[in-house]
Amino acid sequence: MAEARVLPFRPRPQRPKQLVGNGVMGMILFIFTEVMLFAGFISAFIIVKARAVGSVWPPPGQPRLPVESTAFNTAALLLSGLVLFLAHRAYLKGDRQIVGRVGVAALLGVLFVALQGREWAALLAEGLTLTSSSYGAFFYVIVGAHALHAMGAIAALVWAWRRLEAGSLSADALSTVALFWYFVVLVWPVLYAQVYLA
Repeated sequence: MAEARVLPFRPRPQRPKQLVGNGVMGMILFIFTEVMLFAGFISAFIIVKARAVGSVWPPPGQPRLPVESTAFNTAALLLSGLVLFLAHRAYLKGDRQIVGRVGVAALLGVLFVALQGREWAALLAEGLTLTSSSYGAFFYVIVGAHALHAMGAIAALVWAWRRLEAGSLSADALSTVALFWYFVVLVWPVLYAQVYLA
């Protein structure tokens, strides 16, 4: 009868440490797809604009976009991103007293969306609609898509703010929400430059 062979003890293999949390990785993938969405919108807008009859853009009879007031809205949004960035950085360094800063970032985001909504109402009253021209259609689709993203990201900021107040927000959850807001903040200057200034 063969003797039983005793295998030496081997410890269970350790799982490698995650470089990025699941929420953050999911948000990175989501943002990548959204960058492609906005790149498609801007590409189509540039092509249609380049083919405008007589190279006249915006089309005759269509109101001009309010560049100056939107610059103010843009500043509010960028300030919101900066406030959240500083709060996020402090949180990752161990500072748990950032509830107010996250609240300020969310309020500045709400201000941006509210001012953009007022701008839309004024433009609609002046005759710029989805069906008035390709100019109007592109404006409302591109800026509207951004507004939907902004409202979703503001809802996420409010959720994070409430969890911070309760003392139950993980660093990974805050990073996930912050990444979404950074995307909303950073894509806007590109849209502003292409749709309002170009």
